[in-house]
Amino acid sequence: MRSLAVIPAYNESETIGTVIDGTEQYVDSVVVVDDGSTDETVRKARDHGAAVLKHAFNTGVGGAVRTGYRYAIEQDFDFVVQVDADGQHDPDQIPRLLDAATDADMVIGSRYLNDSYREYSFVRKLGIRFFTEMVNTLGGVEITDVTSGFRVYRVSALESILHHSDKHWAVEQTLEAAQRDFEIVEVSTEIPTRGDGDSQFTLETFVLYPLRMTDVALRVLLFR
Repeated sequence: MRSLAVIPAYNESETIGTVIDGTEQYVDSVVVVDDGSTDETVRKARDHGAAVLKHAFNTGVGGAVRTGYRYAIEQDFDFVVQVDADGQHDPDQIPRLLDAATDADMVIGSRYLNDSYREYSFVRKLGIRFFTEMVNTLGGVEITDVTSGFRVYRVSALESILHHSDKHWAVEQTLEAAQRDFEIVEVSTEIPTRGDGDSQFTLETFVLYPLRMTDVALRVLLFR
C-alpha cells in the first residue's frame, strides 16, 4: 500500500525542510504544493528531496491540497497523508493516523480528544465548534474536529469527495464523506498553535459563518 504525503506551502522556507525530513521516514513519497511562494520554499523543498508542484499564484490551502490530491489519484497512491508546512503537525504521529486508515476512508487528527485546543483563541474555538456541529447535524456523524488539516485519506474514497470550494474545504469534504456513509475515524493528536501567521478564524470570518454554512450545505446536499 503506497502512501503519499501532501504538504501545501506558502512562504514556509523556514520550516519546510524540517517538515519534509520528519515526514519522509513514514511515507513512500512526499510532494510539496507550492502555492505561489515568493521566498525560498521551492528550492528548500527540492533540496530536501520532495517533489514540487507549483502554482503560479496563491490560491489558498484549499486549492493547494486539491492539486496534491489530484496528483495522488493520477499516480495511483493508496493513501494520502496531509501535513501542514508550518511545523504544527508532528510527523511522528503519522504512523498512528495510517494505522487507523487501514479500516477507514478518512482519518482526522483531532485536537478535541486532548487538551491542545485549549490554547486556541475564543473565536477560533467557536469557529471549529460551529462547523463541527453543522457536519454532525447534516451528516449524521459524531466527530469532534472537522477543521483539522492533519488527515489521512484512502485515495479510492478521495476521488469522489474532492472539494470544489477553497473556503472551508475540510468541512465540505467531511460532510460529503458523511453523506456517502464513508468510514470517518478520529485519532487524538496534539496540534499546538503556531508561533506566527494568521488564523483563518477571525471576527470578520465569524460574521460570515452562516452564509458559508449555507454555501457548503447546498453544495453537498443539493448540487452534488
